[in-house]
Amino acid sequence: MPEQEMRQLPFEGRSTLSVRAAIAGGVVILALGFAIGFWIAAGANENGVFAATPPENVDFSPVWKAWQVIDEKFVPAAVATSTQIATSTEAVNQERVWGMIQGLAESLGDPYTFFLPPKENEIFSEDISGEFTGVGMEIAVRNQVLTVVSPLKGTPAERAGIKSGDQVLKIDNIDTEDMDISTAVSRIRGPKGSVVTLLIMREGFSEPREFKITREVINIPTIVTDIRDDVFLIEIRSFTAISPELFRRALREFVESGRYRLVIDLRGNPGGYLDAAVDMASWFLPSGRIVVTEDYAGHSDNVVHRSRGYDIFNESLGMVILVDRGSASASEILAGALRHYAKATMVGERTFGKGSVQELIEITSDTALKLTVARWLGPDGEQIPLDGLKPDMEVERTDEDREAGRDPQLEKALEVVRSL
Repeated sequence: MPEQEMRQLPFEGRSTLSVRAAIAGGVVILALGFAIGFWIAAGANENGVFAATPPENVDFSPVWKAWQVIDEKFVPAAVATSTQIATSTEAVNQERVWGMIQGLAESLGDPYTFFLPPKENEIFSEDISGEFTGVGMEIAVRNQVLTVVSPLKGTPAERAGIKSGDQVLKIDNIDTEDMDISTAVSRIRGPKGSVVTLLIMREGFSEPREFKITREVINIPTIVTDIRDDVFLIEIRSFTAISPELFRRALREFVESGRYRLVIDLRGNPGGYLDAAVDMASWFLPSGRIVVTEDYAGHSDNVVHRSRGYDIFNESLGMVILVDRGSASASEILAGALRHYAKATMVGERTFGKGSVQELIEITSDTALKLTVARWLGPDGEQIPLDGLKPDMEVERTDEDREAGRDPQLEKALEVVRSL
C-alpha cells in the first residue's frame, strides 16, 4: 500500500508492511487438526537431528533392568504365535522407545510439552499446511483435563455447539483421563464424512452430554471485515503466515471507508504465528516499543520483539479489542500490547491464558518433541497470566444469546468505541 494512501485522517503515513514468516509459539493446536505456532529448533547437526550424548550423573541402569525384565517375563493378554512374536519384536522395541520419550516429556508436568511419534508427527505436519480433515477445534490440557480452547468459526465443532472451556471426558466412549494430546488427536481424526462422539462437561451442565460431530475438510479461516454504521470491524480468526498481508488489506479498507472507529475482534482466535501479532501491533505503535518478550529463564538470552514502527494512526483513532475465553497466545499478545500502550480498550471475557513458547525439535527423521522453552512476557515485563487477561469491560455472551442471534459483547464494543 503506497504511503500516500495511508495519509488520510486519522492516520500518519508510514512505511508499508513487510510480511515475515518466522514461526512462534501458539497454543497447543494439535486439536483435531489445527496446528500452527512453534519455533523450529536450532542447533541440530547436518542431518537435522540433535547430537545425542549421555547426561552426566544419571543412572540409566533401572531403565535397562526394566527392559530386560519385560523381555524375560512379560506375557501379553492376547495370545500370539511364535511367528507373530518373532516378526513384531523390532516394532515392539521401537514402540517402547517412543513410550520412554513420551514418559520423559510427561514427567515435566507441562500440558504443552509432548512427544510426536511418526503417525502423530505426520498429522502435525499436515496441520501446519493449513488444510486438514477433522472437526475444527483446538484443545489443550487444562488442570489435567482435555479442554477445548476454541472451536474454529464455521467448522463442524462450532456448528455442533462446542464451546471454549468445554471438557472432553470421552472420545467415542473412550475415557480421556490421562490421555495425551497426540492420542486424542489420533482418536478424533478420521475420514471425511465419518462421525466422532465427544462426551462433554460444561459449566452449567448438571451432567455430561454427548456431541456427535461429522468430520470435514477444514480450511483455516483468517480475516473478515464488516461495517456497522460508523464503525469498521476487523475479525482476526487466526494468526497464519498470510495474516499480516490480509490485515494490511483490511486496514486499507478501513482507511478508504472514511471511518475513524475500529473494532478488532479476536474472539475464538487460538493464536498462531508470533510474527503476525508483532506485525499487526506495529501499525499502531512507534518503532522500538516492546510488544512481547520471550523469557528463556537463563537457558538462553531473552528475545525481545519490538514494534516495526508503521505507526500510521494518530490520536483521533478510537479502537476496541474484543476477546473471550477462546482468545489465546498471539491474540493475547496483540490485545495486551495495544491495551498496555493505551491504544485500545479491551471488551469481552477473560482470555485463555497461554503464556508460554513451544519449540518443535526433531528427534528422528519422522518424530519430534514439542517442548516449552520460554514464557511470554508482556510490555510490562510480567508473564501473561495463566488465568488469562481480564478485559477492561467484562461482558458475557451466553448460549441463549447465541441461539437468539444476540451479541452483547459486540454491542458493548460498538457502544464503547463510539464514546472514544
